[in-house]
Amino acid sequence: MSEREVPLPPPSFEFLVFSLRMQAEAQLVEPKEGGSEGEGGGPDLRLARHFIDLLAMLQDKTKGNLSLEEQRLLDNTVTELRFRYLHVFEAVQKKAARASASNE
Repeated sequence: MSEREVPLPPPSFEFLVFSLRMQAEAQLVEPKEGGSEGEGGGPDLRLARHFIDLLAMLQDKTKGNLSLEEQRLLDNTVTELRFRYLHVFEAVQKKAARASASNE
């Protein structure tokens, strides 16, 4: 391994869940107030939903095969991401409604 390479964590169920969670959360980032549309790009709800659905599929397919800690991690992750998705979805809808009203 060269000096510049960062060591990778060992493969684990927790790391897989964490990786998919980070991908979903990265897609739910809202643009900063006062920023233009080009800055940050805003949330990508379609892609965020895809990662949440992947975690939910993993939840379904692994039912009964996980340790209590792994099951809690996955259940909590899916629940928290779904809640955050709805929050961002509603914010996007309100912003679109305000923009539509101001253009009339």
